[in-house]
Amino acid sequence: MEFSHKSVLLNETIEGLNIREDGTYVDGTLGGGGHAYHVCKQLSDKGRFIGIDQDAAAISAAGVRLSPYKDKIKIDIIRSNYRKIPQVLAELGVGGVDGLVLDLGVSSYQLDTPDRGFTYREDAPLDMRMDQRQDMTAKDIINDYSEMELFRVIRDYGEEKFAKNIAKHICMARKQKVIETTYELNDIIKAAIPIRARSAGGHPSKRTFQAIRIELNQELTILEQSIDQMIDLLNPGGRICIITFHSLEDRIVKRMFKTNENPCTCPPDFPLCVCGKVSKGKVITGKPILPSAQELEENRRSKSAKLRIFERL
Repeated sequence: MEFSHKSVLLNETIEGLNIREDGTYVDGTLGGGGHAYHVCKQLSDKGRFIGIDQDAAAISAAGVRLSPYKDKIKIDIIRSNYRKIPQVLAELGVGGVDGLVLDLGVSSYQLDTPDRGFTYREDAPLDMRMDQRQDMTAKDIINDYSEMELFRVIRDYGEEKFAKNIAKHICMARKQKVIETTYELNDIIKAAIPIRARSAGGHPSKRTFQAIRIELNQELTILEQSIDQMIDLLNPGGRICIITFHSLEDRIVKRMFKTNENPCTCPPDFPLCVCGKVSKGKVITGKPILPSAQELEENRRSKSAKLRIFERL
């Protein structure tokens, strides 16, 4: 299957980066190269682009997408996780960058490729690995986690109010046989949710699948551990643009951007700051940038997208 992914908030992100034609830019979630293509388009022959993704299909697709620019600017495409951006840049001899992009969540390609196991709309093995070099899969979480661990994951990462009952039903079902497919898990989740609740709020499996995927790929942990170090890598005036797709991600980005803008830990009634913590920059987006009505109409997957931007001092 061809890697296909429609970049969300594309124009807003490119504009938000405030691109310098001779700058160095990093896309930490390269995907099919949608945002990357438009970054490279604005760079001169002195510019540089570094694309990072852990998905082999994305790496291949982005290489093709960016090929028109390979003779114009220096392009590096690396298979890795964005949490390793400092190591990747160090190995490339890059000390600082002028812009960073993260487009979080699952790509259209991953959702539309059934055997990747991300979607509850197709019957497939329980996989959900963003990096297929990883040994652990969603099947391992579903069958090996304790009932309490499953409850915690589904409650915290899926914000699912029936998390306790879903965890209980999963544990009951796996005593009969190993849970192996997305449809098997679907049936278990449906049985755990009251009929009235099933008819509201979209597909009954949506929140649980999100939770299992986040746990498996450690998405929130990696995001929280990476933002500070990515801001530290920005050159003065450089910007980081992060697109999130659910409230858990957005809260982390909002909080960490604010902390980097105002890191002072002194009590509010102190006349002077004595903690010595200095601002690293400013939040450009007081409120997140949302998709336009036109984009919402053209791409239903943009519905929950939010873009936040931070600029380095």
